[in-house]
Amino acid sequence: MKSAPVSAQHSTFLSDFFRCADISFPAVTASLPPSSGFFRFGSDVVCYGQSSEVTRPRVNEFLHDVSRNVQSNGSRMLLPFDPVQVVNNLRYEYYVAPGNRLLEKPWIKDIYYRLRPLMPVSIRKHLQGVYLRDWEKITFPSWPLDRSVDILHEKLLYLVMKTEEIDRLPFIWFWPEGKSACAVMTHDVETTAGRDFCGRTMDFDDEFGIKASFQIVPEKRYTVPESYLATLRSRGFEINVQGLDHDGNLFHDRTKFLESARKINEYAIRYDAVGFRSPILYRKTDWFQDMNFSYDMSFPNVARLEPQRGGCCTVMPYSLPGGVTEIPVTVTEDYSLFHILKDYSTTLWDKQMKMIVAGHGVINFIIHPDYIMSGRTQDLFRVILEKLSRLRSEENVWVPLPRDVDRWWRQRNEMTLVKDSRGWKIKGDGSERARIAYACVDGDRLTYEFDAHR
Repeated sequence: MKSAPVSAQHSTFLSDFFRCADISFPAVTASLPPSSGFFRFGSDVVCYGQSSEVTRPRVNEFLHDVSRNVQSNGSRMLLPFDPVQVVNNLRYEYYVAPGNRLLEKPWIKDIYYRLRPLMPVSIRKHLQGVYLRDWEKITFPSWPLDRSVDILHEKLLYLVMKTEEIDRLPFIWFWPEGKSACAVMTHDVETTAGRDFCGRTMDFDDEFGIKASFQIVPEKRYTVPESYLATLRSRGFEINVQGLDHDGNLFHDRTKFLESARKINEYAIRYDAVGFRSPILYRKTDWFQDMNFSYDMSFPNVARLEPQRGGCCTVMPYSLPGGVTEIPVTVTEDYSLFHILKDYSTTLWDKQMKMIVAGHGVINFIIHPDYIMSGRTQDLFRVILEKLSRLRSEENVWVPLPRDVDRWWRQRNEMTLVKDSRGWKIKGDGSERARIAYACVDGDRLTYEFDAHR
């Protein structure tokens, strides 16, 4: 495991997340030990980084809660850790220890993905089940959703407001037009059969007025006729690039990755694609900047059922090194639900969606055309589309294309709150869609409300 360097950007830590006016920030204990470990900040936030308090090499019931040791020097609070470092460690998955199981060795993975096209589906499912059989024993990130990053921001803003005796703090709301949360539908196309089923998949989406992105594999898996791409575009759907050839080896070797990235960038131009998703959700945080995409969707919120373990612990978009917007995958993949958990209900998805909406985050679905060809899975897909449609109409959830999420998030990151004689105003590109909200101290927690005059 590695740790992000201690950052000096404490003054903008909260304002970057909330887009609020500048406020003071708790100072960090001057001296932090060189080693990193796990600790808690309250009962519901697991942190990883350097701390002047006790840390542990693994997440267990004995994690020290450092929130009990927040101190004051008379004018500012003193934190026994660097929150910027902790947030980066979680978002970028720097807390993840290298895999030491035999099945996680690179040469084993290479053999598997070379033989995978020749394997019957039943054999693949069995091997995947063996690999993932310990998923319920994993203690972190929390299942079925982890909001450690978002909750840490909320807790620290609450502490600052309490210290400075601020009851109500204006900030730029997370989503345009005051939407309560966001939801995107994405379709990863894995096989020729899946490609040929995209027309029917679009019919399902259109039945509920939802447009989706289709992640296309450029090489080896299937041909990608221009007529196929033109149909997706003409119907108002988005095209993204999904790796190069879906062999599972994109991030194995740095030199080979750079060669693949050059080709991937060429396909991005050919497809007019601004978004990327890595096949099988394999990822290395610092490598995405070598591809010419505006946004990525390869980081799961919690990756217990994925070949690469970890999770970014947030339901909000964020920036990867190099400025790529990450729109995390926040809902369990359809393949994992159907073939690993053997669950053909919406129970798990319902729970995750409810938690995401409560946290004002982004619901990011991966539904493969390849896996919704049967009547049972088609019915389930239509139920989910109906639920998203209802969230849009009844709970004010925004349901855009992923590229629109990226565009909004970039605009919001550049907006500022300014005050004149008439009150607070939002300035910046896209500000006509932005809304002023207020973070409020309500007893022992933070709540949100909107500007009553807007």
